Amino acid sequence: MKAPRTRREFLSDVGRGMLITTLGSQIAHELGVTQVLAGETPDVLTFGSLEPLVCLMQETPADRLLPKLAERLRSGTELRQLVAAAALANARTFGGEDYVGFHTLMAIAPAFHMAQELPKESQPLPVFKVLYRNTNRIQEHGGRSGEVLRTIKPDADSPRSRSGESLCDAVRGKDVDHAEKTFAALAQGSAEDTFNHLLHAVQDNTEVHRVVLPYRAWDLLGIIGKEQAHTLFRQSVRYCVKSEMGQRSSTWDEPRTLLPRLLDEHKLLARTPGTRIAEDKWIEETSETIFKSTPAEAAAVAASALAEGILPAAIGEAISLAANQLVLRDMGRTPRDESPGKPPGSVHGDSIGVHACDSANAWRNMARVSNPRNCFASLILGAYQVALDRMARGGDFLHWQPLPYGWQFEQIKKITEADALLREADDAIRSNLQGRASAAIHRYGELGYAPRPVFDLLLRFAVSEDGSLHAEKFYRTVSEEFESARPAFRWRHAVALARVTASEFGRPAAGMAEARALLKLA
Repeated sequence: MKAPRTRREFLSDVGRGMLITTLGSQIAHELGVTQVLAGETPDVLTFGSLEPLVCLMQETPADRLLPKLAERLRSGTELRQLVAAAALANARTFGGEDYVGFHTLMAIAPAFHMAQELPKESQPLPVFKVLYRNTNRIQEHGGRSGEVLRTIKPDADSPRSRSGESLCDAVRGKDVDHAEKTFAALAQGSAEDTFNHLLHAVQDNTEVHRVVLPYRAWDLLGIIGKEQAHTLFRQSVRYCVKSEMGQRSSTWDEPRTLLPRLLDEHKLLARTPGTRIAEDKWIEETSETIFKSTPAEAAAVAASALAEGILPAAIGEAISLAANQLVLRDMGRTPRDESPGKPPGSVHGDSIGVHACDSANAWRNMARVSNPRNCFASLILGAYQVALDRMARGGDFLHWQPLPYGWQFEQIKKITEADALLREADDAIRSNLQGRASAAIHRYGELGYAPRPVFDLLLRFAVSEDGSLHAEKFYRTVSEEFESARPAFRWRHAVALARVTASEFGRPAAGMAEARALLKLA
């Protein structure tokens, strides 16, 4: 038994704690003051050489953060390191359980990718935007005192603890500690194996955040390193457990019976992904079928195509095009659904279409990087989810027409010069004219002009505007879909982004004016 502390030892601990509070963990860590306390609190999660930067993200008041980040860049810290520290600070603080927190986590990798599309002097802008949001929310959450993630020991009771099925069982049991320990045992393998185990729990339901969070965590590994796989993925474990405790809709459990049945009926567990090339006509028709079907029917369409050996990328493209229709057809928020920053008619933020596109993008990307079983499951559930999202408005999406409407295109079709169409799109976005912005970009693509100027235009607004937590993620979704899509379909994605950009304009992102001043940008 450990001897009780003396009065002197107790006062020494209090004094050391007060010193750390005064200095902040980042400075205290650099001075070595925290070393003894770390030994006394072995469950504290730390990140080695990145720890000072992680603490800076957690402890700096948001109104003081950007000058510190700018100074770090000037002193030689790489943008990638700031992104890594922000992601780990977010994970340690929120553990996937805070709405603004996990949305911010999902925006970090997209912001870094956006930075690579900008001139060098402007590259910190999208990253600073998201890091400001990240630290502000961490401060609202209590900083280091509100941390959720701690170190955790693996549960190695039985061989079954090393399977995706056992993680699924633990999540369904609504026991976060058991689920975390089970996942810690699974995470002792490679990042790829860990991800494949995680997907068994993710696939129990198609709620948008349950789907997108693991893919955006996977994307972060390419930026900050696969050694952080457990920390980033365990957020999804905790999210899934918390979801199990919430209110459930009538369709909540359907994937749990539908997916195993389709995998079995089509004998997919004994197959590897096919290589059969699909023609554009097949993509178009399959997309329309998925869009018009019930969720179970759409899932069966995907399962049948997989059994026929159709290339998974072709099935994924059909799913993404179906989701794209939800952006182009949406009538926007009703007066009853308006909220701050999201007026009637708006389609940005957590709209059905944006959520559907982000989910479809996540499913097809997870299919691309996972094992055959999870490749098949992801595409089956991707088709299921987009059909489920379409039915969220009682089936009205089937009757609404996609933008741009014919009369909107008639107004724009006489414009044939690329620069004139870009100016038209810019003016329409600044005037919140969603249909006219869509028509200008549609016409631009129809005339075969280079896509980069369009994405430069839309990227500028994705950086400058708040976007209600979704601007970075949706810009990245569209960029990925445009790049992977066939020429016959790719411009539909850019048209959808133009519409969402016009919807979100007029609400500048917090911290952007200060960031521009610090970086000496006009």
